[in-house]
Amino acid sequence: MNTHDDVRDRPGPAAPDATTVEALGSLSKALETAERARGHLYGFHQLTGTADFELDRAVRLLREAGHHAWADRVETEILGRNVIPGHWTYQIVEAYNETYYEPFREVERTAVSALAGGREHRFEARLQQERRTPGHPAHAPAEGAGA
Repeated sequence: MNTHDDVRDRPGPAAPDATTVEALGSLSKALETAERARGHLYGFHQLTGTADFELDRAVRLLREAGHHAWADRVETEILGRNVIPGHWTYQIVEAYNETYYEPFREVERTAVSALAGGREHRFEARLQQERRTPGHPAHAPAEGAGA
């Protein structure tokens, strides 16, 4: 079955009640927010790494300009420094994924499987049906996807 269709909200043996659909929609929205946070965490990781590599250039230029004490200070105090005690950014990303993101994703997938027959986005499908203008070509479902 096409899981990107308009029939996921139709009643059937696995069709959950409206409150369950709303609850699963809220759970999915929370996961989507965690996904965005995870993306920001990867951005933090990449930007911090880029800054650290740029320090190589700063150290080189400080030495070329004759500022050896400053080059030494940047090199020893900042370059390669932990961003929090004992951790580089990749370790923070790994800990987030293992401790929070993966368990969250697993719970959301298991809940959708158990409570909605594995059909994702039922809440959105219901909104789509409610917000369509019948007969308008830009609101028509994809062919073969149902009304």
